[in-house]
Amino acid sequence: MLNFDVVIVGGGGAGIRAALEASKEPGLNVVVLSKTFPTRSHTGAAQGGINAALAYKDPTDSVEKHFLDTVKGSDFLGDQDAIEFFVSNMPECIWELDSFGVPFSRDEKGRIAQRPFGGASSPRTCYSADKTGHVILHTLYEQCLKQGVKFLNEWFLLELVVEKEEFQGLVAMNIRNGEIHAICARAVVIATGGFGRMYWNRTTNAFNMTGDGTAAAFEAGIPVKDPEFVQFHPTGLASTGILMSEACRGEGGYLLNKDGERFMARYAPEKMELGPRDLVSRAIETEIKEGRGIGQGINAYVLLDLRHLGEKKILERLPQIRELAMDFENLDPIKDPIPIRPSCHYMMGGIHITDFRTSSTPVQGVHAAGECACVSIHGANRLGGNSMADIIVFGKHAGLGVAESAMNRAPGDPAKLEKRAQYWQEHFETMRRKTTGKKVVTIRDTMAETLWYNVGIFRTEKEMVHALEVINQLLEDYQDCYIGDSSQRYNMAFINYIEIGNLLKLAKAVTMGAIARKESRGSHAREDYPERDDRNFLKHTLITKTGSQYKLDYLPVTITKYQPEERRY
Repeated sequence: MLNFDVVIVGGGGAGIRAALEASKEPGLNVVVLSKTFPTRSHTGAAQGGINAALAYKDPTDSVEKHFLDTVKGSDFLGDQDAIEFFVSNMPECIWELDSFGVPFSRDEKGRIAQRPFGGASSPRTCYSADKTGHVILHTLYEQCLKQGVKFLNEWFLLELVVEKEEFQGLVAMNIRNGEIHAICARAVVIATGGFGRMYWNRTTNAFNMTGDGTAAAFEAGIPVKDPEFVQFHPTGLASTGILMSEACRGEGGYLLNKDGERFMARYAPEKMELGPRDLVSRAIETEIKEGRGIGQGINAYVLLDLRHLGEKKILERLPQIRELAMDFENLDPIKDPIPIRPSCHYMMGGIHITDFRTSSTPVQGVHAAGECACVSIHGANRLGGNSMADIIVFGKHAGLGVAESAMNRAPGDPAKLEKRAQYWQEHFETMRRKTTGKKVVTIRDTMAETLWYNVGIFRTEKEMVHALEVINQLLEDYQDCYIGDSSQRYNMAFINYIEIGNLLKLAKAVTMGAIARKESRGSHAREDYPERDDRNFLKHTLITKTGSQYKLDYLPVTITKYQPEERRY
């Protein structure tokens, strides 16, 4: 049996930032378990930047302004003690990244460059052209190698083993040879990213964003918090959903309808294209719905126009955007506007965090950080540039927290772990032999289509109740799946089967939370309850899974300084 003091599940930004910090504790044996090679993790897709109130671009900017912007952006659902901790730590975290060697873009004085982002009252988004996530991910990986962190690449989490709310270890598959291992550990950090792939074709997420860690924690009895809050990024490419960074609007890009009108004047007259993402996404969908989009039905879109920025600025600050537009839409944004439409981008909800200073959960020894976790700092709507900041601050503190846990906890029970590994071995063999049943891809496509049309940007009770009925049926159908691949090595059909099962469990939680929240707040826009209802719903949703039973509960929001008020942009 494999034995480690600390296991980090997930090789993206939050995971390797946690690994780097935990590995600084002398004597701790730290390993990162990653489904893909770490530098191919989804953090690499983060384009626009990372927020910190450095006040370089705008001397009037401050931590307090970042605090208020984030509270307001969250539609007052974010916990203000956690938000204050988050924004206060960000400047130091940026300087730390700078010292690690992250190649930030520079201003004319040689300082870290900053640009405007949606919902921000000052330009505070630090960036490296439009490849910020890519360079941070590579730099942190290099630091981990320097620190001697061990990596198990192409390993897949199957189960978190928990006994009486105490972490024991985990079960994972080595994808390369199909071997299933029990891993004994003292403590773990889950950092597996979001689960936007439940919308499959209409998402900016990579194919591996299937909520594996969130689902494993959910199955182990850890609640999922605020799952109904799904962020739809305003500017996904019309044909594929691929992200066109908020940096496009931050650098001055326009949104145009079919008449060439900058329609954001109708929805956010002051901020225009730099309104928060929930507001801009709804504005685009309203333009399409009222006949001012281009094209029909699912293929309709509006335009993102960068032409007036000029060739020099586009090549210098948005080179990846240009490449993506040329590769996937066959047009050059220097000469042509880009067809775009909102696309599922980010999950504000996730694994329930009980202590933001250590990123710990209700289960002793289990920590979580990054998009898979809900602290909550993003509340009902995340601001652009705050997700990269989230993974750096809370990845670091998850590393500190898990190191402390590991030093104070005994290793898990080997017999219990071997028993669960044996279960998974038998299940793998059963699925390899099975030759009939429901097709995984059919279940996946039905789930995605059902969510897009019924639990999307605009929601109603009737549509979501229908979606829940469909998802319940899919969960039953899933029990009779077959994967059609008998391979032992690199059996990606089996991996995909587990991934779709994970997404289905979480899709049910998303839909249950959305039905129960009878108000409109942030990204959760109900046509039958169009107003925010602080009296009844200024609270977090908590959904717990016990066996096949899902239980819904609520938790108060922490408000320290800013009382809820109407958001205006």
